[in-house]
Amino acid sequence: MVLYKRITLQTACFFYMLFFSAAILAQQPADFVNPFIGTSNFGAAFPGPIAPRGTASISPFNVSGPQNRPLEKDSQWLSNPYVNENTFLTGFSQVNLSGVGCPELGVILLMPTTGTVETNHLKYGSTYSNEIAKTAYYSVNIDKYKVKGEFTASKRVGVSRFTFPKGQSNILLNLGVGLTNEEGGMLKVVSPTEIEGMRSVGSFCYNSPEEAYPVYFVAKFSKPAANFGVWKKPAQYNGVEAQWMGYNGKTRMMENTIKTVVGDSIGTYFTYQFDKEEKVEVKIGISYVSIENARENLEKETGNKSFDAVYKETYDEWNSELSKILVEGGSKDDKTIFYTALYHTLIHPNTLNDYNGEYPEIKRSKIGKTDGTRYTVFSLWDTYRNLHQLMSLVYPKQQSDMVKSMLEMYDENGWLPKWELNSTETFTMVGDPASIVIADTYLKGIRDFDVQKAYKAMLKGADQIENNPLRNGLKDYIEKGYVTTSEKGPVSTTQEYNASDYAISLLAKALGKTNDANRFKNRSLSYRKLFDKNLKLLRPRLANGKWYEPFDPNSGANFEENVGFIEGNAWQYAFMVLHDINGLKKLMGGDKAFATQLQKVFDSKQFDMANEPDIANPYLFNYIKGEEGKAQENVKRLVQEYFQNSPKGLPGNDDTGTMSAWLVYSMMGIYPIAPGEPVYTITTPMFDKITIKLDANYYKKENIVIEREVNNDGKIKQIQLDGKTIHSYFISHDDFVNGTMLKVIQN
Repeated sequence: MVLYKRITLQTACFFYMLFFSAAILAQQPADFVNPFIGTSNFGAAFPGPIAPRGTASISPFNVSGPQNRPLEKDSQWLSNPYVNENTFLTGFSQVNLSGVGCPELGVILLMPTTGTVETNHLKYGSTYSNEIAKTAYYSVNIDKYKVKGEFTASKRVGVSRFTFPKGQSNILLNLGVGLTNEEGGMLKVVSPTEIEGMRSVGSFCYNSPEEAYPVYFVAKFSKPAANFGVWKKPAQYNGVEAQWMGYNGKTRMMENTIKTVVGDSIGTYFTYQFDKEEKVEVKIGISYVSIENARENLEKETGNKSFDAVYKETYDEWNSELSKILVEGGSKDDKTIFYTALYHTLIHPNTLNDYNGEYPEIKRSKIGKTDGTRYTVFSLWDTYRNLHQLMSLVYPKQQSDMVKSMLEMYDENGWLPKWELNSTETFTMVGDPASIVIADTYLKGIRDFDVQKAYKAMLKGADQIENNPLRNGLKDYIEKGYVTTSEKGPVSTTQEYNASDYAISLLAKALGKTNDANRFKNRSLSYRKLFDKNLKLLRPRLANGKWYEPFDPNSGANFEENVGFIEGNAWQYAFMVLHDINGLKKLMGGDKAFATQLQKVFDSKQFDMANEPDIANPYLFNYIKGEEGKAQENVKRLVQEYFQNSPKGLPGNDDTGTMSAWLVYSMMGIYPIAPGEPVYTITTPMFDKITIKLDANYYKKENIVIEREVNNDGKIKQIQLDGKTIHSYFISHDDFVNGTMLKVIQN
């Protein structure tokens, strides 16, 4: 009997392990995504569903309520609709941005309630529990009403499913709440199963109200409402409600007979009477062109498809995109942070055009039409450093369409984009980053765009002194070699112009334009005029050439205002001349002095992982023979310290995927070190094997494999490409994609 039990137990264990192993093997890349990563610590991610590069997205909206911080200007806390620590839900917004530092969108809030209709979001809001977030799906229990909400999305349609208890149930659509306070909206009840309308948005980073633009929508309900109504509430000034049409500031509700309402704080409600538990699905089509297009988007993409069918389609699309990079080895948490980061890089830039190809042109003077994809949300000051390089490597068709979108903006606006958002140029941040992205794309072999037009546009931005919205202070920059203190952030602005000029020089050389190549190469080195040999740092100069005084190299950390730099200080910008590291080494006194100054950035805690200007710093030890091990140590340490499988798992604002792109590259063991230059520097891969599937329309090889050979988890001993030793910690893009295997061998 004892022997029989032992055999039975062994057999059971065997089958359990077999089943468990099969379950692990069955996990797809999309199964490792944790959308809660980056929803805390100012990461500005949202946990709700979106399709790859989707127009529509759904996020729980929990940043307005009595238990949360109020909506206020200049609060990074509110640059997104959801903060993980908050507890009070006021609805589910249907258009959202991911990983941005300024508030925008987070509008068209859908909210299920029960009982008597209440239209004040502070009163109808609720605590919530049992949140689940995964690829293309989010669900939550709304405690106050015992309602379960489930959400998914197609490219241009958000799909919600509410499970209501017995009794009166309501679905509210509120246009009066959002991340910003633009005025103007319209709602029309078309039928007991359909609503259409628009909401004004567009004050990103507190732009002028003149920049406001409409987002249109159509909502369709799976069950007809027993009753419906609209409301309009006066605006509040200093906490006192103004009067409206003699109603003493009270919300005016109009049922059934009144179907349209226009104004600022408006909304509509659909009411149901259920005699048992019931489900209601709501599909909301989004368009930046028209209500008609929003309706067509809804019909063409989701039609009569069920919630589950839409979810499966979007999940499958995500899994296909994420499977372009397959990783083996590493822990479950390693895979989770890796695939979530890759997921975040595939949100922005996102699709602007409707199903029929229409989109609003820059300045919104007319409607354009594309046969491909018109992309939007180009946070280029951030993404030029690594995200677009990742797209060129893994998703070259998308990157090509992004460049084409930039050139369309040039046709429409006369300038390449700087920080474009839904066909509005915000001119946020400094520099001329589009030139870097375009040059880098072309030099990586992605050339199915009009490069001559691109080059002309780049020269216009680089050379036109008068009325140039891209390059403030250009006259001084050309004549003196640097932007003076008469402009904002003159040192960092000079560095940004240098980086763009270097990229232009590379493209000019590739196009056979030798004079331009030499001219822009020389311009790219002008940062040297701002180098203080005593401090071994860059510092601002006055228009007369004298150093700006008093100068504090530490001033400007943590995004504090300072004279010389944008969102950083002299230490954080000290090495942001990635196109001329050898020249910088000479200025600093050679390899040893360079290494000492670089190490000082880390030792003095001046390195800021959340700040773009210095995110390449850990890799710079690869430029110093014998110090390469520090690059490996620093990259590994930073990944472990700042990126975790938790809501706080990003170092801060994701900047539309830039921090996530840094992680993807770092875990693969390569990094595009000099923006515009098609070269990667190499550190230790964090998986045993990484397979990058290459697009046959752009690359000759089907795959490139990165493999690590680990003995004692020590420093890199040897690097091989297809079995041949590389005597360098750098590899060109062409050599990399035309190889078969890059092997990193550790001690």
